[in-house]
Amino acid sequence: MNELQWVEDIFEKIIKKSEIVASRNRENIPYTTVEGRFDDMGKSNFCWWTNGFWGGMMWQLYHATNNDLYREIAENNEKLLDKNLMEAQGLDHDNGFKWLPTSIANYRLTGNLSSKNRGILAANNMAGRFNPAGSFIRAWNDWGESKNTGLAIIDCMMNLPLLYWASKETSDPRFKQIAVLHADTAEKYFIRPDGSVNHIVEFNPETGEYVKSYGGQGYAEGSSWTRGQAWALYGFVLSYIHTQKEEYLNAALRVANYFITNIPDDGLIPVDFRQPKDCTYEDSTAAAIAACGLLEISKQVKEADHEIYEKAAIKLIKALDEKSCNWDEKVDNILEKCTAAFHDKNHEFSIIYGDYFFIEAIWKLTSKELFIW
Repeated sequence: MNELQWVEDIFEKIIKKSEIVASRNRENIPYTTVEGRFDDMGKSNFCWWTNGFWGGMMWQLYHATNNDLYREIAENNEKLLDKNLMEAQGLDHDNGFKWLPTSIANYRLTGNLSSKNRGILAANNMAGRFNPAGSFIRAWNDWGESKNTGLAIIDCMMNLPLLYWASKETSDPRFKQIAVLHADTAEKYFIRPDGSVNHIVEFNPETGEYVKSYGGQGYAEGSSWTRGQAWALYGFVLSYIHTQKEEYLNAALRVANYFITNIPDDGLIPVDFRQPKDCTYEDSTAAAIAACGLLEISKQVKEADHEIYEKAAIKLIKALDEKSCNWDEKVDNILEKCTAAFHDKNHEFSIIYGDYFFIEAIWKLTSKELFIW
């Protein structure tokens, strides 16, 4: 089977399964599955950071099919997130993950001004998290006695497009300036010389001085959490697209080259590239996100290098399709073997953003993508 036919076959499988799954999840905002059926994070935690990805899946499906079922579900997801916009403790560095796939996607496709308003509100809140002493966007809010005022995380690179979008929409350079300052800090303190990436970096919130790095959701301090690697390689190429700063493309390439070098022969990505050799935990989300980033990088490099990154992305996607996808229409999720964090009790289960980025990768290869970043 040639490459074109292979990816078209996956596209058709996604379309076939998604209509069935979407029909029985019209009111939900899923995070994972329980006995094969999606849960509803919209009811149990309406501020959860992944709550925009279901709407994002629906907009990608609507963009490819014009099926109003997907549009209706996406619009409902967006409206349910309005409660989050009124909850200060639930607004943080992940505003982009919530409102780029929902409100910004809606606005791009339909021109809905209410959606634009939601996006601007989310961007203003995110910009307000900027710490000028250290030139970074603060990560989480405080959790009880845990004070996070000096923490920044690599995930935030994927949220910066919310600020780039807001800057363009409002003709206000401040949003972009904040995004660029954060990206500069991330390049300096998160990316190691070998292209591996820190997950969490602590700064003194008063002086901006670097304090230390943490292993975060990876195996340990100094290890290489694969989803963090994926956020970095995709996030930096997105900042390059929005700014044309060569430093960001170079940063994306350093991380991408490290990632490619460490892809196992079978194409299945571990939770951490430096986890113990006898540990077999996988993270399909890292593979799907990295594939999207690698495909985007392949569009930005010289023609002679295009194939390097596209081939690596296709290897990841093929491995997922062959070994980590569930195409049973009685089961809601597509991707299996997703892991949120190395030291969690549970590993290798379904997570909604795994499905989102798998779909986005296939849409990139079939030129059906709605670019939301």
